[in-house]
Amino acid sequence: MLAAARAVVAEGGADALSMRALARRLEVAPNALYSHVADKTDLLDQLLDDLLGTVAIPTGGDPRGAVEALMTSTYETLVGHPELVGLFLARQGARGPNAVRLGEVLDAGLAAVGVPDVPAARRVLIIHAIGFAAFDAGDVLPAGATAHSFTRSLRWLLDGMTPG
Repeated sequence: MLAAARAVVAEGGADALSMRALARRLEVAPNALYSHVADKTDLLDQLLDDLLGTVAIPTGGDPRGAVEALMTSTYETLVGHPELVGLFLARQGARGPNAVRLGEVLDAGLAAVGVPDVPAARRVLIIHAIGFAAFDAGDVLPAGATAHSFTRSLRWLLDGMTPG
């Protein structure tokens, strides 16, 4: 069902995704979808969380490097699915088990490097990744410049967050 929802969004944009459009794609009655999702909001949350399941979780190494790798993987995952970036912006992130797991990993990494306000740092880093993915999806910067700018500014952010 989520693959079909992604296909609807890829073909027609986020506004094209409706329970009826998804039901047509799956060749089922719209009410059949409600066995799997509560409503369109739940569908969107599942769709976004499913994508976050593909973000690579770093293992081992230094905590700061792990935070950088996690946020870079998040950014790259979003850039790989530009049709969903607008939904991340509209929903202000994602909810669900994958989002929670990534949040826990990020929080642990931030705490390990001594960030004094982990929740605020998490929000800043997530907004940074989604924002740069939105720039990339909108072709705001020249090809290749977005990724380079993301990496540089991510390092600046991490330098400013960590005790010196």
